[in-house]
Amino acid sequence: MCQKIYEKEFKEIERNDIWSIWVDINKWPTWHNDLEYCKLEGAFKVGNHFMLKPKGIKAVKIEIIEINPNIHFTDCTSFFGAKMYDTHYMKQTNEGLKIGNKLVMTGPLKWLWYILVCRNVANSAEEEIESLVKLVRGKK
Repeated sequence: MCQKIYEKEFKEIERNDIWSIWVDINKWPTWHNDLEYCKLEGAFKVGNHFMLKPKGIKAVKIEIIEINPNIHFTDCTSFFGAKMYDTHYMKQTNEGLKIGNKLVMTGPLKWLWYILVCRNVANSAEEEIESLVKLVRGKK
């Protein structure tokens, strides 16, 4: 298993504000600078999927596999010989709201997909979380 985690605490940020942006998958490109488009098929619920098109590469189908509203959700991308699980989460702390991203690669070819995909996704987590918080703060 390959695993990468990025998390940071923010003051004066509300869970509901972050959650409302996370579940609006079709608008992710407004704060994910590396995305061309996202298209959720149906409602934001377990079992549904969305198409995510990073700039410069082919779109991928991602399934929503777990949701705990206003706390976390996990999606899964299947590759040949591997799966990438991406958990977006929030936790209230004494210092503020901790917002995080946990990526886990499994399967016999996880090492290959880590190099090709997961590493880039993990490296963009900090920028994406900062953009998300900036968007929330700009709406207030």
